[in-house]
Amino acid sequence: MECVSYEVFARKYRPQTFDDLVGQAHVSRTLKNAVAQNRLAHAYLFVGPRGIGKTSTARILAKSLNCAKGPTITPCGKCDNCREITGGNSLDVIEIDGASNRGIDDVRELRDNVRYAPAKGRYKIYIIDEVHMLTKEAFNALLKTLEEPPPHVKFIFATTEPDKVLPTILSRCQRFDLHRIPANLIAQHLQFIAGKEKITLEPAAAHAIARGAEGGLRDAESMLDQLVAFCGEKISENDVLNVFGFTSEQTVVDLMGHILRAETPEAIDLLHQQSESGKDMMRLMSDLIAYLRDLLVFKAKPDALKEDVDAEVQKSLAAHAELIATDRLLELIDQFGAAEGRMKWAPNKKLHFEVAIIKAIQSLGQATLDEVIEKLGELRDGKIVPQKESVPVAAGVSPASPSTAAPKAFGAATKAPRVQEQATALDPEKIWQRVLARIPAKGLLRTLSESVRPIGIDGRNFLLGHSPDDRSEIEVLASVNNRRQLEALLKEASGCDCSVKFVAKDGIPSRAGADAAKPAESFKDNPLIQEAIELFNAQIKS
Repeated sequence: MECVSYEVFARKYRPQTFDDLVGQAHVSRTLKNAVAQNRLAHAYLFVGPRGIGKTSTARILAKSLNCAKGPTITPCGKCDNCREITGGNSLDVIEIDGASNRGIDDVRELRDNVRYAPAKGRYKIYIIDEVHMLTKEAFNALLKTLEEPPPHVKFIFATTEPDKVLPTILSRCQRFDLHRIPANLIAQHLQFIAGKEKITLEPAAAHAIARGAEGGLRDAESMLDQLVAFCGEKISENDVLNVFGFTSEQTVVDLMGHILRAETPEAIDLLHQQSESGKDMMRLMSDLIAYLRDLLVFKAKPDALKEDVDAEVQKSLAAHAELIATDRLLELIDQFGAAEGRMKWAPNKKLHFEVAIIKAIQSLGQATLDEVIEKLGELRDGKIVPQKESVPVAAGVSPASPSTAAPKAFGAATKAPRVQEQATALDPEKIWQRVLARIPAKGLLRTLSESVRPIGIDGRNFLLGHSPDDRSEIEVLASVNNRRQLEALLKEASGCDCSVKFVAKDGIPSRAGADAAKPAESFKDNPLIQEAIELFNAQIKS
């Protein structure tokens, strides 16, 4: 009985021409132009993660050079040279595994053989995969041959770790960085294979495979092969999730929603459901961090994820972006990233995941130190009235107040209405004190602003006097950004649209002299911090 071997999808649908390459248009275009214009380098280096087409690109380039109709950008695939290269048995295209042929003796043998002319094709082409595995001595033995090879020899190197390749080798090669393939392109290619194989592949299932492949087309094709063996001719999203332990995008969206809405019981219940159904906790944490990254990018540029994220997830991103400020989002990414690092070595990964969720929800409900100082400034100026009952709180935490409106987003400071008296509006000294109260205590703008003195109002100009010795500091304070901030704060404090004007005036102490005369205050000695401790009957916890 004749044995018929099965050809896996990754080999059966391997790209055979430059146009077949998926997601590497920048590489295929450059190589096609080089072949068409006969501007061929003697050595190429293809760099990128696994399964994105490095070796396939090398074989296509070899076929383009040695095709009977070539050099051509569209190898025929039918001549003896093309068929032999495709089958891996061409005498003129030598594929070498750098991991198992890494010694100096192997390179010496290669160096001795390059002098011989090709057997059938135009060029003798050496394809060295995982070239970074060669030893330093082997690299050095290859240098001279690589720099001045015979006219009939071409070298094509492929590596996943270019940092391990000697700089002297890199400088002798044309380098091409192949990118991770976008999920939507992988999903389209999987649908193409499914159509050829007469398999029904749900779009959601194709997208789930593409997400799990993390940019590697070969991994995606292997996963599809495995699913066909498991499911037969119809593959659903649930099949993908069950076979590989992935979590659906909707589950990640729901978990993130519970965290942002401070729904601790619901978030923990959802995590337990995923754990009991056999989902990989590390994978779920990675997906959650990836969603936070997408949310961060969405807040910065909403249309940046159109090609990578489907429409439903984009709607969820838009809704969640309204619930959290950017600085809080960065804190969440740091917290979950640290938890992911701990989970790698922990036997009970679910425990660390639960702790990370609870900590994240608690941190979103806390006020930052800058927000507390801003509140204290408003209290000092009489803009808001403190509660009669004092509540002990930890440093940096703002107690809940029924008289204060809830913020629209975590991390956004609540703005109380300002009571502006007419008499104060015309008093430069009081106006400037209000401005200083609005500037964060820790920062260059506050330090520089304290070195000037209000000396009057001239029409629409708010005059700030400074010592003639502080010209360099005033140049910084008078920069466009700082001036814009001061004028905005002046408008808030006075209700008038004023411009800031700096005037050098004798009698005002210089900043340098004041710094020398005044000893540095510790954090606890800050007047605003002392006021916070007294007002809230609080304690500073280290």
